[in-house]
Amino acid sequence: MTSKHNSIHSDFAFRVLPVIDKRVFRMGIAGNYGIDSSDVKWAAEHGANYWVWGHSFKKVTAGIKEVIRQDREKNVVSLLGWGFFGRQVRRSVEKALRNLNTDYLDVFKLGWLGRTSNYSQGVVDSLLKLKQEGKIKAIGTSIHDRKRAGKLALDSELDLLMIRYNAKHTGAEEDIFPYLKQRNPSVVSYTALAWQQLINPVKNIEMAPWPGSKEEAKIPPLTPELCYRFVLSNPHVHLVLTGPKNREQLMMNFRAIQQGAVTPQELDWIRQYGKLIKSKRKFDYIK
Repeated sequence: MTSKHNSIHSDFAFRVLPVIDKRVFRMGIAGNYGIDSSDVKWAAEHGANYWVWGHSFKKVTAGIKEVIRQDREKNVVSLLGWGFFGRQVRRSVEKALRNLNTDYLDVFKLGWLGRTSNYSQGVVDSLLKLKQEGKIKAIGTSIHDRKRAGKLALDSELDLLMIRYNAKHTGAEEDIFPYLKQRNPSVVSYTALAWQQLINPVKNIEMAPWPGSKEEAKIPPLTPELCYRFVLSNPHVHLVLTGPKNREQLMMNFRAIQQGAVTPQELDWIRQYGKLIKSKRKFDYIK
């Protein structure tokens, strides 16, 4: 950690990922929302070393290639891949290895495993073979069905689960986190802002003053930094993803790491606000 990071709470900012066995900065970068390679370089200079990449993420490809060229063992590359057949998965991995000019990927993450979608045994066999060959280090998935995720955490080939967890969607605390202990898969959280719902204005909501404040709470009271700090204050979460549109958002989100964990009183306050926001939603795919 360079002198730029002296103010960062080291025990809050970094975590070792199981299976991959690398120490990661706890804010991973998703490169598909607007940032470019210059932003990747800035993020790396400020501690970031977990990169979510896909074949369509062309604006960040050169930046990620350069970062991993400088220090491959420090950085974690997570390929967001798709495939209904084993040969598709293999082609996706081998194309990524060529595009990023690397010998291996840290994670192959099956995209969007929903309530009814599935992956075939052929896909599993192909991923296990790629892992045996050293072309990938870990197998993961992005999953929306929490109860299914809990079962997969308990018994499956998956080394990493990418799940929704935020102040509005806290169901993982019951459906997933209790089942992690046996196999200890990595947990990567995303949608910390609940699609901006936690930071956008909402009518007819009243909240008690922020802990330690005598002033009436402003609505919306949450900032992106507080949303990320809420997620990262849960010990089961190894890291949270951020998908900034520009450098300004990237810098703002990184301040969450600098500020450290929220207090128990702040945690309860944020959780209560998340419940109120959830009560305003008549339809919500994630219950």
